[in-house]
Amino acid sequence: MSFPAATSSSSLDWKFSQVFGERSPGEDVENIDVISAIEFDKSGDYLAVGDRGGRVVIFEDKACKFVTSKQHSQNDSEGSDASVMHHPEYRYKMEFQSHEPEFDYLRSLEIEEKINKMKWCTALNGSLFILSTNDKTIKLWKVKEQKVKKVKEMDLSPYVSSENSLLSESSFVSSKSSASNGHRLEWIDDMGTSISPSNTGFVNGHSIGDAAIARCRKMYSHAHDYNINSISNNSDGETFISADDLRINLWNLEVSDQCFNIIDMKPSNMDDLTEVITSAEFHPLHCNLLAYSSSRGFIRVVDMRQSALCDGSAIMLQDAESRGQKTFFTEIVASISSIKFSANGKHILSRDYMNLKLWDMRMATSPVVTYKIHEHLRPKLCDLYNNDTIFDKFDCCISGDGSHFATGSYSNHMRIFSNGVGSEEGTTVEASRNSYRKRQQQATSRPRRSSLTNLTRGFYRQGNDVSDTGINEFSCDLNSKLLHLAWHPKTNMIACSTGNSLFMYYA
Repeated sequence: MSFPAATSSSSLDWKFSQVFGERSPGEDVENIDVISAIEFDKSGDYLAVGDRGGRVVIFEDKACKFVTSKQHSQNDSEGSDASVMHHPEYRYKMEFQSHEPEFDYLRSLEIEEKINKMKWCTALNGSLFILSTNDKTIKLWKVKEQKVKKVKEMDLSPYVSSENSLLSESSFVSSKSSASNGHRLEWIDDMGTSISPSNTGFVNGHSIGDAAIARCRKMYSHAHDYNINSISNNSDGETFISADDLRINLWNLEVSDQCFNIIDMKPSNMDDLTEVITSAEFHPLHCNLLAYSSSRGFIRVVDMRQSALCDGSAIMLQDAESRGQKTFFTEIVASISSIKFSANGKHILSRDYMNLKLWDMRMATSPVVTYKIHEHLRPKLCDLYNNDTIFDKFDCCISGDGSHFATGSYSNHMRIFSNGVGSEEGTTVEASRNSYRKRQQQATSRPRRSSLTNLTRGFYRQGNDVSDTGINEFSCDLNSKLLHLAWHPKTNMIACSTGNSLFMYYA
């Protein structure tokens, strides 16, 4: 992996790289165009973006083929050096409609087409495979390159009739769609089409180009009574899990009509329900381990070898030192919205409404470090509850070397932190073309933690909270949210979204 030597995020100079779908000031964004999921593949050569309209847009690294061939021709160390010199720059590859709106007549329930999560699968025979899910149905898509031939180009004379002219124009392949649910034209305009002059040639009078197509190979449905919030691929390359509010199912990629329920938190009496599952992820190295988080702020790590039903054999990561007075908002802000394993599987990064926490798998009693994200909003929790903003779910991500962490906030802000030296310092980047960076100091005193009961986790404050200057700086625009982001697996690059715009930054 090609990470620059750095001990903290303060030594990383974050710069704007690219933007797709940038909107002009004051421009309204259609709900179906709002980005709802972002995912890099393991190589970092491809980036998938899902939206509320059920579409998946795939971008590819412009130089991925060049880098791959160069690495094959050199030894491992030389290949590593080549990747260091390579700065990822992405271009539009393709787009496909993954999910459509549905209606469950038995429950009289509308099912949104919104893409909740996406996960790349192991690439085979030059084809790409990606899982995508909405609230109820998971689909496996195969993305493959194919040759597209165009009719021989003709020089039209002014004497050609309008009918012949129309026919000759329609004989060429069009890469744009005028449908309201079709291509994002502004993304294609920025990056060019999948059939561009750079990858086309003339053979015997015919123009031949590469185009990518997506086909649904498997559909995994009718297995969840509640909305799916997570999917995660296993390191064995054969299985994956899907999680809803109360259950986690284990699937085989080749079997779409059968799954195994490995975790069931549904009580016999729903009045006894105390928590729900909010996120789940497989261990990156050990195919028998997985972790899932709950609305009470707990993270459970389970070993599927111990029992068929794993919810009773979990190791629970919880902040045992968090003791203090409970309030009405305690359980709401305690809910974990996202968890991510580090690449070596030794740490778990979690995000709740107020904090970003790093956990050591070997230390279940408390997190290694806690980064304050929304401490300045604590006095406004009542207002946030009244307008439902307190229920916003922010993603978190971790760098490939496990030393840097990032999450989103309001006013289109992205917060970046580092482990080890300088961990009390964080960098704030505004997601815009003309972004600015603001480094915010946090208290270096020992954290003073407050309360946790059996049901809910309480607030805790870390030394002196954000200064008055910081509060003024972060008097947020609650309508501008940076909810989704992903870290490139092999370099210090982050893709993040606000509304329908996708921003990329590198360091």
